[in-house]
Amino acid sequence: MARRNPPAGLAFLLIAAIARPLLTLLTKRDWRGRENLPKTGGALIVANHYSFFDPMAVGHFVVANGRTPRFTAKSGVFKHPLLGKWFVAAGQIPVHRGTRDAVKAMLAAQDAIKRGEVVIFYPEGTMTKDPDLWPMVGRTGAARIALRTGVPVIPVAQWGAQEVLAPYSTKFNVFPRKTLKVVAGPPIDLSPWADRIKERGTEQEVTDLIMAEITKLLEGLRGETAPEVRFVPPPQELTESPAEAEVAE
Repeated sequence: MARRNPPAGLAFLLIAAIARPLLTLLTKRDWRGRENLPKTGGALIVANHYSFFDPMAVGHFVVANGRTPRFTAKSGVFKHPLLGKWFVAAGQIPVHRGTRDAVKAMLAAQDAIKRGEVVIFYPEGTMTKDPDLWPMVGRTGAARIALRTGVPVIPVAQWGAQEVLAPYSTKFNVFPRKTLKVVAGPPIDLSPWADRIKERGTEQEVTDLIMAEITKLLEGLRGETAPEVRFVPPPQELTESPAEAEVAE
């Protein structure tokens, strides 16, 4: 039976004890839509991704609202001999993209949500390649999990992390203090697809809806209009591994 709000665990509490005071000291926050984040029970947060620092912005937002974020992240993040083990102990989920092991991440995320966890998923699968940092086309993994678990899917947009850490950069720029903007929208209504889970094209339709909702929220944060045509990265960036297509129900 799923817990209404599973405990964070010691490893995650240690990370939060270090990160939260630093983020509070070094950044300003503009948080909106906090009421849309479920207080209990499993949920899937789908967010845009454009900086190595933006998970800190979303994570801070989620923790401050009383939930423990479980991120899906590229397996390379977990290869550090010390930090990798710490991240796994904290419940974070490594994704081995392009390999048969990719299915393990999908199943782990699915199981975490069913246990009542909040899982954060980046539908683009990587940092956006759009030159203006708008969300690009999405991969279908998040849609697949959403359809098969039936939990609330919360679109989240964020902006400002690129001022702290530019895309693909490792050079921090914290002074003067930057404002990290995060907005959570209402749960996405997936009821029109409830009886079409196994139909061809359903996951792509839901993915397109997810990306549209995230983009709409980001337009509000940026005060700008996104391009009508979403950026498409090179084909290899969007190729789904065979394992990702085999996630069991």
